[in-house]
Amino acid sequence: MRRLIGMRSLLLLFTNFESSYALERALPTLRRLNRSHLLVVVFFENTEIRKLALEEVQKTADIYRQTVARQFLQEKKEMVTKLRQYGIQGVLTRPEDLTLNTINKYLELKSRGLI
Repeated sequence: MRRLIGMRSLLLLFTNFESSYALERALPTLRRLNRSHLLVVVFFENTEIRKLALEEVQKTADIYRQTVARQFLQEKKEMVTKLRQYGIQGVLTRPEDLTLNTINKYLELKSRGLI
C-alpha cells in the first residue's frame, strides 16, 4: 500500500466481518493501514437477521432464534466500537443504505477536518 499510495489518503474498506474473531485476526493489519491513512471500515448489516430479531415470538424455539439474532446484531455493533477504540472509523449499514451512509461518513470526516 505504501508503494501505491505515497501520501495520506482516505481508504474505504467494504467488508463483512461475521464474527469478532475474524475482526481480531484482521485488526493488526487494519491498525497498520490506519497509521498511514485515514481508514474507514464499512460493515454490512444482515437484514434477514434484523427481521428475525424483530419478529413476533410464537413458540419457545422462536425465542431462541430471536435471542441468537439479537446477539449477532449486538456483536456487529461491538465490532464497530472496537475499531473506534483503536482510532479506526467504522460504519455499520444496511446494503440498501450503503451510498447514503458512506457519503454521510465522508461529510462527517470532512467537517471534522480529518480529510
